[in-house]
Amino acid sequence: MSNLEKLITQKSFESENQRGLVSLIFIGNWVTARHQQFFKQYGITMQQFNILRILRGQHPKAASINVLKDRMLDKMSDVSRLVERLRKADLIERKNSEMDRRAVDVRINDKGLQLLKQIDTEIGQLDNTLQSLNEKEIIQLNKLLDKMLESYH
Repeated sequence: MSNLEKLITQKSFESENQRGLVSLIFIGNWVTARHQQFFKQYGITMQQFNILRILRGQHPKAASINVLKDRMLDKMSDVSRLVERLRKADLIERKNSEMDRRAVDVRINDKGLQLLKQIDTEIGQLDNTLQSLNEKEIIQLNKLLDKMLESYH
């Protein structure tokens, strides 16, 4: 019985393909839960952290909501709602675009940059997620994940 079968108390799978998919879902949920727990101490979510990092990469320039949507890791996120929560937390600034009145410009502010700086010093706690793999296995994993992403639309 594999580790996965023990963890989800399932005796077997119909195929290796099914086992692989269930493993990916299980591990994805486990990684997400670890990240959610980590970011909770800072009063933000993983998705809000993702937006702050995108904005830091754009800094001092602004980013539009569409740029944020395109660059988000979680494509199901409601970016407008996340931006509004970050604005209320005084981590970003948002204003109507001078170029396009329908668009919104979003910028990270000093408080948001400070929060990211603090998180950067402690985020190493999440780096041990792949600790059971050696360097060669991590490279192999990355290649396999890249191959899977080739079919992503």
